[in-house]
Amino acid sequence: MTASINRRKFLGAATAGAGTFGASRAFASDAIQWKMVTSWPKNSPGVGMTAQRLADRINAMSAGRLTIKLYAAGELVSPLQVLDAVSNNTADMGHTASFFWQGKMPAAAYFTAVPFGMTASEHSAWVLHGGGQELWDELYSGFGVKPLMAGNTGTGMGGWFKKELRNLDDIKGLKYRIPGLGGEILKRLGGTPVSIPPGEIFSSLKSGVVDGAEFLGPWSDLAFGFYKVAPYYYWPGFHEPNGSAECLINSESFAALPEDLKAIVENACAAENAFGLAETTWRNAQALPTLIEKHNVTVRQFPTDVLDAAREESVKVLERFASGSDIEKRIHDSYENARAMAIAFSSVSTQAFLNARKG
Repeated sequence: MTASINRRKFLGAATAGAGTFGASRAFASDAIQWKMVTSWPKNSPGVGMTAQRLADRINAMSAGRLTIKLYAAGELVSPLQVLDAVSNNTADMGHTASFFWQGKMPAAAYFTAVPFGMTASEHSAWVLHGGGQELWDELYSGFGVKPLMAGNTGTGMGGWFKKELRNLDDIKGLKYRIPGLGGEILKRLGGTPVSIPPGEIFSSLKSGVVDGAEFLGPWSDLAFGFYKVAPYYYWPGFHEPNGSAECLINSESFAALPEDLKAIVENACAAENAFGLAETTWRNAQALPTLIEKHNVTVRQFPTDVLDAAREESVKVLERFASGSDIEKRIHDSYENARAMAIAFSSVSTQAFLNARKG
């Protein structure tokens, strides 16, 4: 009797085990594998680390049902071909910044940074609650791509320069690495904006291809070693009050996912958006004293006449969107309305508090 019972238990366990093994094999074979391309050197502090964490979050949250293989800048496509790669299905995902696509769709720059525009929290409020996401989706729909916020480097610094900037005249003829709408302002001030991928900034500064360059903030800039070839570090980053990174997803790939995996991708992006901003805020505050005290970097405020002229020209740069295509005008108007609201409220909230805290 006992032997018979034990034999039945063994056979039952073996059958269950075989079923589990078969399910496991089926589960593994059904797993979806995506490629992600980025505009960043692999695991570079800030955006590079954000991209890797985003892939890791999706892998973990989906329990392996959706796995993301990350290809850093240049490993599969060049850093400035991420949009094309996701659009033509060379990759299913990309991690990049919207201002790189200004030549293809000028209003894309609004979704990373607008000179003298909104801060990170204000920008997120516009995208999530003020209609920004819907306009972003519409703008990118022609490329067959779904965009999402996925990381933020906060307010940027003004950048690195080989020589001191004393006044507006020193901007004239200056070759400066600066993307997006900030580059248009520089051009109006008499400088020459140069488009260079992040991984090539140091060599371009060192060789003299550019006289100055901006990237992100102290943490990332320290890691890239810009202080070794350009000792003057300027603030504020008027061209980049917000540094929103974007996750690009091929629309067909996204539509093919079951609903729970779509939610995982969206929530992983949202989690990394918040985590990345907090990380950068903390690390920048740690890195700035290191640059000053250990590496003897000279930190200066942009001359007043430079800031005044840049602010004046920024109005003209943005005005052209108001008279542009239908989608450009709607993005411009929506953003400007959100910025006006943010400025009005900030005057009695965040800005008022910061002024009071400083004393």
